[in-house]
Amino acid sequence: MQPRVDDFSIPAGTHYLNCAYMSPLPRAVEEAGVAGVRSKRDPSRIEARHFFEDSDRARELFARRIAVDAAGVAIVPGVSYGMEVIARNLPAPAGAHSYVVLAEQFPANVHPWRALAARTGASVRTVERPREGEDWTERVLAAIDESTALVALPQVHWTDGALIDLDRVGRRAAHVGAAFAIDGTQSIGAHPFDARAMRADAVVCAGYKWLLGPYSLGFLWVGERFRGGEPLEQTWIGRAGSEDFRALVDYRPDLRDDASRFDVAERSNFALMPMAIAALEYLEALGVDAVRAHCAELTARIADEAGALGARPPSGPRADHIVGLRLPAGADGARVFERLRERRVHVSRRGDALRVSPHVYNGHEDVDALLVGLRSALAA
Repeated sequence: MQPRVDDFSIPAGTHYLNCAYMSPLPRAVEEAGVAGVRSKRDPSRIEARHFFEDSDRARELFARRIAVDAAGVAIVPGVSYGMEVIARNLPAPAGAHSYVVLAEQFPANVHPWRALAARTGASVRTVERPREGEDWTERVLAAIDESTALVALPQVHWTDGALIDLDRVGRRAAHVGAAFAIDGTQSIGAHPFDARAMRADAVVCAGYKWLLGPYSLGFLWVGERFRGGEPLEQTWIGRAGSEDFRALVDYRPDLRDDASRFDVAERSNFALMPMAIAALEYLEALGVDAVRAHCAELTARIADEAGALGARPPSGPRADHIVGLRLPAGADGARVFERLRERRVHVSRRGDALRVSPHVYNGHEDVDALLVGLRSALAA
C-alpha cells in the first residue's frame, strides 16, 4: 500500500509536520470512531462478547507491531499507567540499587521511577546528553552496572529524534539482571521495533502519535518477568471467567492468566477501540518500511537544508521520522516558532530543539514551507 495524502483530512494550506505531538486521524479511523459512537444508540445490540472481541483484535495487531505474543498485551490509557504497573511489580533488591533513565526523557517514563526510588531508597541515575559527535548508547551502557535494578528508556528521544540502540542496551541490562522497560511511543509504527531482540521486559506505547489512533488508548506488553503481577485496579473484566456475566456475582478472586489482568477499567470503549483497530490495520497495510522510507526522504532534506541555515540536527544516530533542529546562537526560538505558525507550518518546541516530525501525509511542499519560514524567521 502506497502512502496517500488524501487518506487524511488535513486542511489545504496547513503544513502539519508534528506527528510526534499528535497524529491526525486517517479517514478510516475517523469513520470507525463515528460508527462506534453510533453503536450505543441501540445498546440492545451490544452483547457480552463485544466487551472482549475488539480488545483481543487490538492486542493481536499491536503484538505484530513489536514482534511479541498477544497474550502479553494489556490495554492501558497512557504510558504513565503502563509504567506504574511495572513499578508496582518491580522487586526492590537488597542493598543500594539504581534506576537508569535519559536526560530530558518524557515525564511519564521518569516520574514513576522517582516515586519508586523515594519508596525503596533507590537512586535514579540520569544519563546526560552526549557531546557533539558522541553516541548516547555508549553513555547508557556505561551507566548500567551491578547495582542497576531497572533500565527505563525510549528507543527514540522525544525532543530531537536521537536514536538509542536498544538491542545493545537490552543485552547489557540482561547481563546485570536489571529489568528493561521501554517507552515506544515515539518509534512504534514508524521505526522497526522487535521487543524480543531487545530483550525487553515491558514495552508501553501511547496510541495517538505514530500509531495514528485515538487519545487515551495505548498498549502495554509484559514479558514473563511481570506477567503474573498485580494490576493497578481491581476490575471485574480482569478476573478469570469474566466472559460469563451471569457468574460475576461469584466474585472470583483469581486474575486472568495473561496480561489482560492489567487492562484499565472500561477498556472495551465502543468508540475508541474500533478506532485503534482501524489505525493499526491501516499501519499494517502501509508497512513500517514504507513509513520509514517516506519520512527519511523528508527529514534528510530538512536536516541538510535547515543545517545550512544554521539550524543543526543531532550529531549522533537519529531516527528517520523525527529531527530536532537546534537554532543558531542568539536566535529567539519562541519567535521562530510563532513565525512558522503564522505560515501554518506546525512543529513543536521541545527542550532546546525545534522538533519536526513528518508522516505519510506530508510531502516536499510541506518541507518547502518549513524551510522558507525558517529562512525568513532567522533572517529577521
